Amino acid sequence: MTRPYFENVPDFEYVTRASEPKNISDYTIVKNLFKRGKLRQEIFGNLNFFTKYSIIGDERPDNVAYEIYNDETLDWVILLSNNILSIRTEWPLPQSGFDRFLITKYKVGSESDENTYNRIYNVVHHHESPEIKNTLGITVLPKGLQIPQDFSLTYYDAGLREEVIKSNIAIPITNYEYENKIQEEKRNIFILKPIYLNVVFNDLESIMPYKQGSEQYVSRTLKRGDNIRLYQ
Repeated sequence: MTRPYFENVPDFEYVTRASEPKNISDYTIVKNLFKRGKLRQEIFGNLNFFTKYSIIGDERPDNVAYEIYNDETLDWVILLSNNILSIRTEWPLPQSGFDRFLITKYKVGSESDENTYNRIYNVVHHHESPEIKNTLGITVLPKGLQIPQDFSLTYYDAGLREEVIKSNIAIPITNYEYENKIQEEKRNIFILKPIYLNVVFNDLESIMPYKQGSEQYVSRTLKRGDNIRLYQ
C-alpha cells in the first residue's frame, strides 16, 4: 500500500538562483509545496469517518500510521486528518524535547539549574476554577476557567433555599502543569478509518496534477515559472 505523500506532489521549475549560472535559461526543479492535499469536506467534517486516538509516549506520525494502517508512509494521512501543518508546534513533543523546551522558555539569564527547575515546577502560572455544583446537581461554576487568586463565588442554591458563598477556591496551576496540559491536549487526535483510505488516495490523485491550460502549464506534473533573467 506504500504511498509516500511527496510522490504525489507535482514539480515546479524556477529560474536558477545560482550567482553564476552556466546559462541564463537554467532552471531548478523543486516540489511545489504550495500544492497541498486535503480531505474532502464531507469526510473531514464527519466524525463517523474517524476514530479517536491518544498518542502514546514519543510516537511520531509514522509510528501511528504503522500502528493503524501497517504502513509508515501514510503518516501524511494522520496529519491531514487533524489538519496539522507543523509537526514542530502541533504534534506533542518527545519527552527529551519537552524538557529542553521548558528549560529554554523558563530559564532566566545564567541562573542556576535549581532556580530554573523551581520556576518550572513550583511557580504558579495562573489559577483555575474547580467544578462547583449546587445541591440539585446543576453546575454553577465549570472546571478549568482561569480566575484570579482571590476569586469568590456567590450564588443562590434553590435546593437549600439560601445564598451560598464560596471563597478560597482558586486552584494554583504551575508552569509545568500549564505546559504539560497543552502537550496532553495535542495527544488527542482523530484517525481516518482504514476503509476510507482509497477515497483519500483517489482524491489526492485528482487534486495534485496540474490542469491543462492553466498558467505556466508544462505537463500534469510540471509547471515552469517565468524566467525574469530574460527581461533584465
